[in-house]
Amino acid sequence: MGIKINVERTSAPKEKPEISQLGFGKFFTDHMFIMDYDSGEGWHHPRIVPYQQILMDPAAKVFHYGQTVFEGMKAYKTPDGRILMFRPYKNLQRLNRSNTRLSIPSLDEGLVMEALKQLIKVDEDWIPSELGTSLYIRPFVIATQATLGVSPSEKYHFMIILSPVGSYYEEGINPVSIYVESEYVRAVTGGVGNAKTGGNYAAGLKAQQEATEKGYSQVLWLDGVHRKYIEEVGSMNVFFKIGNKVVTPALNGSILEGVTRDSVIRVLRHWNIEVEEKTISIDELVAAYRSGTLEEAFGTGTAAVISPIGELNWQGDKLSLNGGRTGPLASKVYDFLTGVQRGTVEDPFGWIEKV
Repeated sequence: MGIKINVERTSAPKEKPEISQLGFGKFFTDHMFIMDYDSGEGWHHPRIVPYQQILMDPAAKVFHYGQTVFEGMKAYKTPDGRILMFRPYKNLQRLNRSNTRLSIPSLDEGLVMEALKQLIKVDEDWIPSELGTSLYIRPFVIATQATLGVSPSEKYHFMIILSPVGSYYEEGINPVSIYVESEYVRAVTGGVGNAKTGGNYAAGLKAQQEATEKGYSQVLWLDGVHRKYIEEVGSMNVFFKIGNKVVTPALNGSILEGVTRDSVIRVLRHWNIEVEEKTISIDELVAAYRSGTLEEAFGTGTAAVISPIGELNWQGDKLSLNGGRTGPLASKVYDFLTGVQRGTVEDPFGWIEKV
């Protein structure tokens, strides 16, 4: 695009962690991208700088009114040394949808992609290549105008930080146990549930904390009005294999439109497996379990890709799925998607973007 992005390289490179230490989001690379917004100038001054703390006024609107959005995506190093990203433009399109919902000015997706590629190249030696590892990419926007009036900010920072990561869950691709939440809700239609904004995740922490204390990895969210219709599992979309059909909650304005969700739907249909996006109640799910037709359940998201569900706890009743083991469909989808992401499986959809 010919856009000038200033690059300031660090004079003090960090020591890179061992692969066994990675976990998720614990370590950050040597550099970051920053761009500023002022109402009179628009987005300007794109630059790559050494990873550093940022100086913020205590009155910055992000601290008081939560005007912020973020995205999550990954870059992978293939066995032959190429660097690939998985459907990054889908993430940037969703970032702008989130911006619109939070009254944040839209970003030029082409500029952001160029900046992202340059940043990845600057920190290329941070990308792990072992199976199950990747470079997690976190773009985000924060409102920085220092005033306490309740109105959209006139100043913003857009930033991208990078983190080498291992498996999102300590359990890995093994099934996790899920507590069906009946007291707290994550979001409601008409709210900001379909935007990636920090408040959605803060709202889920209490339920997550209580589920953890009960020995569960995540919560299954029900809708905020009737408290009966399934929406998401933790911070992921959710799928159920019931008989010969795969069912996932339909997008309704409170469910995040996951990139991995869309990818799973397209892959399953490519394999001639019927997928239905519908409203599904917890009672319907329990009935399918009782009848023996609920065969598998799994969450989908950028961080974990596929997270099989081995047990659901609904009002004290423990529903064990597939004998508590990873189901064959979840395994097949996981192997296919991670193979495409790492360049070891042919990409029939044109999803891969080379860096």
